[in-house]
Amino acid sequence: MRTGFILGVDLDGVCGDHATAFRYVVAKERGVDPASIPDQQTWNFTEWGLDRAGFEELHRRAVLEHRMFRTMPVVAGCAEALWRLSDAGVSIRIITHRLYTNWGHSVAVSDTVEWLDANSIPYRDLCFMGEKTDVAADAYIDDAPHNVSALRAVGAPVLTFSQPYNLDVEGPRAEGWADAEQWVLDEINRTGRAVETPLKLATNPVSRLSPSLAQEGEPNHFEDASG
Repeated sequence: MRTGFILGVDLDGVCGDHATAFRYVVAKERGVDPASIPDQQTWNFTEWGLDRAGFEELHRRAVLEHRMFRTMPVVAGCAEALWRLSDAGVSIRIITHRLYTNWGHSVAVSDTVEWLDANSIPYRDLCFMGEKTDVAADAYIDDAPHNVSALRAVGAPVLTFSQPYNLDVEGPRAEGWADAEQWVLDEINRTGRAVETPLKLATNPVSRLSPSLAQEGEPNHFEDASG
């Protein structure tokens, strides 16, 4: 029986609530109430009146001035599910395309690492890559329709993490991290891999990197992004 299992996990829209964080930045830049900006429905934020150039400029300011990658809200259940999978022997490989323009790489990378630690998200590898098919993993979780299509085109098992802009993508899909965790366990069993039974640890898994989180609860990052 083969041992070990590498899970490739996307960040924005899967682990971090990119849409909420970016909406607060856009609202602040426009001087409007965040509630006046509709929920994201399309991949390119066209419902916010953004063209490509407008998106790139606002996103640049979101990352460099508002430090969005440091203050982004975490998706509910993400850290707990990933810790349980990690405890079972799954190697977590974070794969994100955050260096897609030629600015602010040091800020994007450092804020990403700080965010992962602050939210107690476990990982063995951190890859900043656009072509996710170039990153070896046994299975993937992603929200971007083009990434899902590309991975499936090369025969990779990939779970679509449900978002409004990917509802026309065929399953399998997850409505949240409980679904995603079960899919990974099922995929491990399907491929005949061997993983360990998670230990019954006394401590809350999300407290392992940041003990204060277990005492105070998760920080409300989107308030930082908007304040």
